[in-house]
Amino acid sequence: MMSSQTDETIKRCGFVALIGAPNAGKSTLVNQLVGQKVAIVTHKVQTTRARLRGIALHENSQIVFVDTPGIFEPARMLDRAMVEAAWGGAGDADQVVLVADARQGLDAENEQIISGLQESGRSAILALNKIDLVKRESLLGLTQAYNERFAFAESFLVSAQTGDGVDALKAHLAGIVPEGPWLYPEDQIADLPQRMLAAEVTREKLFMRLHQELPYASTVETESWKVAKDGSVRIEQIVFVERESQRKIVLGKGGQTIKAIGQSARKELEATLNMRVHLFLFVKVREKWSEDPERYRQMGLDMPTQKY
Repeated sequence: MMSSQTDETIKRCGFVALIGAPNAGKSTLVNQLVGQKVAIVTHKVQTTRARLRGIALHENSQIVFVDTPGIFEPARMLDRAMVEAAWGGAGDADQVVLVADARQGLDAENEQIISGLQESGRSAILALNKIDLVKRESLLGLTQAYNERFAFAESFLVSAQTGDGVDALKAHLAGIVPEGPWLYPEDQIADLPQRMLAAEVTREKLFMRLHQELPYASTVETESWKVAKDGSVRIEQIVFVERESQRKIVLGKGGQTIKAIGQSARKELEATLNMRVHLFLFVKVREKWSEDPERYRQMGLDMPTQKY
């Protein structure tokens, strides 16, 4: 019996992992592909710690973008967990996109990532990002250099910041993800528990406020989430740091820094959740929190299984 379905009615759904070096612009690209902010973005490298899924629609396709941590030479246990999460996301995905900063050329970090792709036997698509920041005449040569190094299935020139070239990448991915039913409701744009989403929002504000004063020695956990009768939500979060001196930095003089962080996070959460938010932040010292399995679980990471 002939199927009555046509190419226009067949639904597609698949996972696309975005991998790349730290600060290649993966999170910004995910937000641009989805059309809304689902991943935290700061000027700092290694901001993304766990795999976050952003969900986008294009015609009859649902594309689940997996924003992975940056791949780099790990020095700490947390670094190793992040790198494992990145490669794990690539291994589980239907398609892999290597996002490379066009300003950096084919540098050592991307050479290492390409070697990892070769070892895994995975095919990949190249997305040269930040093309708005480089001379156009250099892009052809750079694309050729990457493709001489690795046989990419396709190559795209994009700017996650301006959106240039992003629609073409999205349309291509929509056409090659597997046939199958959609996994998420049509209006869902991210697959992240609300508690973790709230923690990520606060962590972003923490990074933005403190800049270089508190590099990577902090994490945020949502300890309590209570919805009141009036429809508002009371959220209590803990900012964990490793030393008392770091706690003082987060608090600021007279508690002004943590107050500003909380106000900024609350405003974004109210806009994201579409409800009134009462946010309470507490700062606690927990030495070597980055070696605590429970902290990894809260971040959606596994303890690292190997050394690099």
